[in-house]
Amino acid sequence: MAEYSSIEWTDHTFNPWWGCTKISAGCTHCYAETWAQRYGQQLWGKQSPRRLFGQQHWQQSLRWNRQAEAQKRRFRVFCASMADVFEDHPDVDRSRQQLWQVIAETPNLDWLLLTKRPENIASMLPVAWRTHVPSHVWLMTSVENQQQAETRIPVLLGVPARLHALSVEPMLANVDLTPWMASLQWVIVGGESGHNARPLHPVWVRTIRDQCLAANVAFFFKQWGAFTPDEHGQNVSFQRVGKKRAGRLLDGRTWDVVPPSPAARSEQPNGTTKDAEYLQALSVGYHL
Repeated sequence: MAEYSSIEWTDHTFNPWWGCTKISAGCTHCYAETWAQRYGQQLWGKQSPRRLFGQQHWQQSLRWNRQAEAQKRRFRVFCASMADVFEDHPDVDRSRQQLWQVIAETPNLDWLLLTKRPENIASMLPVAWRTHVPSHVWLMTSVENQQQAETRIPVLLGVPARLHALSVEPMLANVDLTPWMASLQWVIVGGESGHNARPLHPVWVRTIRDQCLAANVAFFFKQWGAFTPDEHGQNVSFQRVGKKRAGRLLDGRTWDVVPPSPAARSEQPNGTTKDAEYLQALSVGYHL
């Protein structure tokens, strides 16, 4: 899963395996665990097994790579929605090595590797990548509050990738990203959905949006989540209306800016492709 992703900021989603272990407040109401349980899979926790896949599953990304080449475009692939690529679990070592091979074989895909464990990135990447991560690999970490921002972001930025990004979802508190903005290329913000969702305060979202705009960092607002805010001056109340009805408008518009692929830029003379277009996109918020 999935051939075409329903996640707004990616084209495809690829899971090298299913299963994980909860490690912070953002994991409390993990949608992936709930989804796995619907299929009768008990895959969460250090002692639980991970669901692995056969060769047909691994062929998906090779097919996407051929399609991207034929269409002369790049596809973004989120890896992974049902796991953490950098989890230290004995079941997944072989699959992780297979993932690195597939990534190397799919240069027309931008691989968005999102983790809550950035401390494992350097030791788990292929040796050749540890000082020069391929330009089509985007390294990302999740930060749900200030504590995790201060813990995870410096570690993420310590790995020399061409593109570093954050997923502030579920956003559980106000977060100040200004200390790291000069080194980031993309920030995604989103609220929590599901039965036990916690509401997202609009002031928190605006704070990060404004930090991104001030630093010329691409900002993507994914969703309010289960609750929609009702603002009356300085007072805010929340109504549970569900993810679909809550939508993703912030101050009357969507914020869908995605940074240009470093891989696409590196293919052009002097690496200048889309510079002007990108800066324009940051100001008007359209999808590149």
